[in-house]
Amino acid sequence: MIRPFVFLTLAVPALLAGMRVAHADMAEHAHRSSVAGIDLVSYPTRVEQVVTLVGALPAGDALAGRANIAVPTLTGMLLDRGTRTLDKYAIAARLEEVGAQLTFAVGPQSLEIHGRCLRKDLPRLLEILALELRTPAFDAAEFAKARQQFVGSLQDEMQNTEARAREAFERQIFPPGHPNRPHTIDEYLAAARTATVDEVRRFHAQTYGPAHLTLVLVGDLDPAEVEAEVGKRFAGWSGGRDYLRPVTPASPGAAATDTVPLRDKTSVSVLLGQATGLVYKDPDALALRMGTAVLGHGFTGRLMSTVRDREGLTYNIGAGLGADSVADGDWYIAASFAPALLDKGIVSTRQVLEKWWRDGISEEELARRKQGLVGGYFVGLSTTGGIASTVLVDLQRGYGLEWLDEYPKALEALQRDQVNSAIHRRLDPDRMALIEVGSIPGTAAALPGTTASPGAGEGSAQAD
Repeated sequence: MIRPFVFLTLAVPALLAGMRVAHADMAEHAHRSSVAGIDLVSYPTRVEQVVTLVGALPAGDALAGRANIAVPTLTGMLLDRGTRTLDKYAIAARLEEVGAQLTFAVGPQSLEIHGRCLRKDLPRLLEILALELRTPAFDAAEFAKARQQFVGSLQDEMQNTEARAREAFERQIFPPGHPNRPHTIDEYLAAARTATVDEVRRFHAQTYGPAHLTLVLVGDLDPAEVEAEVGKRFAGWSGGRDYLRPVTPASPGAAATDTVPLRDKTSVSVLLGQATGLVYKDPDALALRMGTAVLGHGFTGRLMSTVRDREGLTYNIGAGLGADSVADGDWYIAASFAPALLDKGIVSTRQVLEKWWRDGISEEELARRKQGLVGGYFVGLSTTGGIASTVLVDLQRGYGLEWLDEYPKALEALQRDQVNSAIHRRLDPDRMALIEVGSIPGTAAALPGTTASPGAGEGSAQAD
């Protein structure tokens, strides 16, 4: 059993070198154009027959503005439940008979589109996509079903410790009016129960359109044929809104602790972190990501090796940056602890964090993490879905197609002093927010026979 492991370990540099050659000059293989007002990227690969489609349209929760905050999600939920010419059963039948897939999901800023089909069926997939985006039926009966489904999912989230921790964390670190600051689940529930199908129709008319829609298609395709088909299906469509970008980036506030007690939970979800004021493309952002990977990426990160492996306080802990593709985002440590180990776990986590922040990372750690991140990047580009998602995210972050080739070079070029400087200048452990959600010792929710109110523990969060 030892010899194969040693062989694979020694083969890693050669493997990565081969992958780099295979993916060299990726930007040259991509075709980007504006078709019917849509930012369209076609990327032919050697994968036979299969085409993957991903897309993003600025129509997420944050774009509700002062209107009903449940409407963006309800709008996205209704897209595949019937158009003016096809009911939901006809849509499902047309996709199923050729084995195609087409789904939608609504996030904080965007409607996300995911599709997959055989090359010969791409015209059918694009036809259905165009009908669903342009002419959804918004049937009243289907709206009522979608609304009830949304309410049910929100009620489930009320008891999900990770969802509640993320909500409390983002409300703590992002100021009112910032696109990354969420409404509470209680507020979403109230909004969903009062939403109307007319509000959905109005949001669709005001928000959906080609102006800021991005579509990326990867696989066995001909770019000219894709452009012709997209032009045919989306010709004459107009409108659309841009993403929301705050005028002033969020800045770290004073240190704060927020607890959200939930009854009968086997673990407590913990988030510790702050707003960074950085978008992904900013100077320092990539260096900070590199340093954060050393702290908390996977089983080789410092947090996992110390808090989990050496001290046995958790099965799950890591660090990352997020929500920064369009607006400035956050930096966080996420962990879960058994209630009895919560205090010890947080103390240990803070000790690892403070040493990392104070002393920085070593040259050995930097070299090892570079190899891991570059290797992971190329592995992610080994599928049509991986290429498509990478291209889409790069475009959302404001990069051109050349970033496909420049990203691994940028990682390789990072220096230790640059990484440690970004850590020390951009973060402050003394000003971080700490969120604890679950059956927390010393709270009512931790005691048998008691029930916490849905909004308990949110007193430190400012109302919108």
